[in-house]
Amino acid sequence: MNHWLTDLLNFAFPATCHICDCKLAPHERFACSHCLASLPRTGFHRREMNPMEERLAGKFPFTRATGHFFYTRDSALSTLIQDMKYRHFPGIGDMLGRIAGEELFPSGYFSDIDIILPVPMHFLKQARRGYNQTHHIANGISKATGIPVSFNLKATRSHKTQTSMTQQQRLENTSGIFAVPRPQDLDGKGILLIDDVCTTGSTLISAASAIVAAVPSARISVFTLGVTF
Repeated sequence: MNHWLTDLLNFAFPATCHICDCKLAPHERFACSHCLASLPRTGFHRREMNPMEERLAGKFPFTRATGHFFYTRDSALSTLIQDMKYRHFPGIGDMLGRIAGEELFPSGYFSDIDIILPVPMHFLKQARRGYNQTHHIANGISKATGIPVSFNLKATRSHKTQTSMTQQQRLENTSGIFAVPRPQDLDGKGILLIDDVCTTGSTLISAASAIVAAVPSARISVFTLGVTF
């Protein structure tokens, strides 16, 4: 598209922040710098046995786990994640993944990670949505860290949305839904398992359990954009 036409469209229909609705600067996408800086960081990656690790402890063996931003249903992060997942803005995942990756990289959080593995979506559900948001989050982290993304984890069946489920119902809903097609490719690797939000951890537990069963030599670390508290 010609630059003059792009400039005309931007003038007529200026991009606005998904959070505060202000007009975005030319270098900004989806959210303004002020709103992004205001998203509450957990700092969990700096704490041994942080609340997210406590949530997953005893469920599967892992090296470390963190959720980068605090998440509530009425938060600014929730607005971004809802737009990312349900309103066809997958680029928000790339943006937030890159931001989190850049902020975590100096801490050494990714030092023993060989492969980024996003939690998959069943192919029918992904076909309806058009994309899997965790793939975009993984791509953003990959751009920040240089670590490759693998899709060597598949959802073998669909499962119901978990918004109104109890913890036990979530665990039953996600039990046994994942599989590793090529376990030999993960043998002895450091894996960063990625999802968008950790609530009870049921999806992460199911995905990690499938990896552990298929590749006992793999070392699993966990990352989510948001974590409830």
